[in-house]
Amino acid sequence: MKFLARTLGLLLIAAGFVGLVIDGTRSIVNNAVSFASVGKVSGTIFPGGMAGLEGSIAQRGYPWLWDPIATYVLQLPASVTGFIIGAFLLWLGQKPLEPIGYLAGR
Repeated sequence: MKFLARTLGLLLIAAGFVGLVIDGTRSIVNNAVSFASVGKVSGTIFPGGMAGLEGSIAQRGYPWLWDPIATYVLQLPASVTGFIIGAFLLWLGQKPLEPIGYLAGR
Protein backbone atom coordinates (compact mmCIF):
# COMPACT_ATOMS: atom_id res chain seq x y z
CA MET A 1 0.00 0.00 0.00
CA LYS A 2 2.83 2.37 0.82
CA PHE A 3 4.48 1.56 -2.51
CA LEU A 4 1.28 2.53 -4.32
CA ALA A 5 1.03 5.80 -2.38
CA ARG A 6 4.66 6.68 -3.17
CA THR A 7 4.26 5.80 -6.85
CA LEU A 8 1.06 7.78 -7.24
CA GLY A 9 2.58 10.67 -5.29
CA LEU A 10 5.61 10.82 -7.59
CA LEU A 11 3.38 10.67 -10.66
CA LEU A 12 1.22 13.52 -9.37
CA ILE A 13 4.25 15.65 -8.56
CA ALA A 14 5.65 14.99 -12.05
CA ALA A 15 2.29 15.85 -13.62
CA GLY A 16 2.10 19.00 -11.49
CA PHE A 17 5.54 20.04 -12.70
CA VAL A 18 4.58 19.45 -16.34
CA GLY A 19 1.38 21.43 -15.78
CA LEU A 20 3.34 24.25 -14.19
CA VAL A 21 5.63 24.42 -17.22
CA ILE A 22 2.63 24.48 -19.57
CA ASP A 23 0.91 27.16 -17.47
CA GLY A 24 4.11 29.20 -17.37
CA THR A 25 4.50 28.99 -21.14
CA ARG A 26 0.87 30.00 -21.65
CA SER A 27 1.34 32.91 -19.22
CA ILE A 28 4.41 34.15 -21.10
CA VAL A 29 2.65 33.97 -24.47
CA ASN A 30 -0.49 35.75 -23.20
CA ASN A 31 1.40 38.33 -21.09
CA ALA A 32 -0.90 37.46 -18.17
CA VAL A 33 -0.77 34.86 -15.43
CA SER A 34 -3.08 31.96 -16.23
CA PHE A 35 -3.46 28.52 -14.68
CA ALA A 36 -5.41 25.52 -15.91
CA SER A 37 -8.06 24.68 -13.34
CA VAL A 38 -8.85 21.21 -12.01
CA GLY A 39 -12.24 21.39 -13.73
CA LYS A 40 -10.69 22.24 -17.10
CA VAL A 41 -8.13 19.44 -16.87
CA SER A 42 -10.68 16.87 -15.71
CA GLY A 43 -13.05 18.01 -18.47
CA THR A 44 -10.27 17.42 -21.00
CA ILE A 45 -9.46 13.96 -19.62
CA PHE A 46 -13.09 12.91 -19.02
CA PRO A 47 -15.33 14.71 -21.54
CA GLY A 48 -18.87 14.95 -20.24
CA GLY A 49 -17.80 13.75 -16.82
CA MET A 50 -18.44 17.05 -15.05
CA ALA A 51 -22.14 17.04 -15.94
CA GLY A 52 -22.40 13.45 -14.76
CA LEU A 53 -20.59 14.27 -11.53
CA GLU A 54 -22.86 17.22 -10.83
CA GLY A 55 -25.93 15.14 -11.62
CA SER A 56 -24.89 12.27 -9.38
CA ILE A 57 -24.16 14.57 -6.44
CA ALA A 58 -27.47 16.40 -6.88
CA GLN A 59 -29.46 13.16 -7.27
CA ARG A 60 -28.11 11.77 -4.02
CA GLY A 61 -29.42 14.79 -2.17
CA TYR A 62 -26.18 16.69 -1.63
CA PRO A 63 -26.66 19.96 -3.56
CA TRP A 64 -24.91 21.81 -0.71
CA LEU A 65 -21.81 19.73 -1.48
CA TRP A 66 -21.73 20.71 -5.14
CA ASP A 67 -22.25 24.48 -4.96
CA PRO A 68 -19.84 25.76 -2.33
CA ILE A 69 -17.32 22.93 -2.01
CA ALA A 70 -16.97 21.07 -5.32
CA THR A 71 -17.09 24.21 -7.47
CA TYR A 72 -14.34 25.76 -5.33
CA VAL A 73 -12.13 22.67 -5.69
CA LEU A 74 -12.72 22.58 -9.45
CA GLN A 75 -11.48 26.19 -9.75
CA LEU A 76 -8.12 25.51 -8.06
CA PRO A 77 -4.99 25.42 -10.24
CA ALA A 78 -4.39 21.83 -11.36
CA SER A 79 -0.60 21.98 -11.10
CA VAL A 80 -0.58 23.25 -7.51
CA THR A 81 -3.29 20.76 -6.53
CA GLY A 82 -1.23 17.94 -8.06
CA PHE A 83 1.82 19.05 -6.08
CA ILE A 84 -0.10 19.17 -2.81
CA ILE A 85 -1.85 15.82 -3.24
CA GLY A 86 1.38 14.21 -4.48
CA ALA A 87 3.36 15.51 -1.49
CA PHE A 88 0.65 14.24 0.86
CA LEU A 89 0.76 10.78 -0.73
CA LEU A 90 4.56 10.73 -0.49
CA TRP A 91 4.27 11.63 3.18
CA LEU A 92 1.73 8.84 3.72
CA GLY A 93 3.90 6.31 1.92
CA GLN A 94 7.20 7.10 3.58
CA LYS A 95 9.15 4.32 5.18
CA PRO A 96 9.24 4.35 9.00
CA LEU A 97 12.38 5.86 10.47
CA GLU A 98 14.60 3.77 12.67
CA PRO A 99 14.77 4.97 16.25
CA ILE A 100 17.92 6.77 17.31
CA GLY A 101 20.35 4.46 19.04
CA TYR A 102 18.81 1.32 17.59
CA LEU A 103 21.29 -1.54 17.29
CA ALA A 104 20.25 -4.24 14.85
CA GLY A 105 22.29 -7.16 16.13
CA ARG A 106 21.63 -7.01 19.87
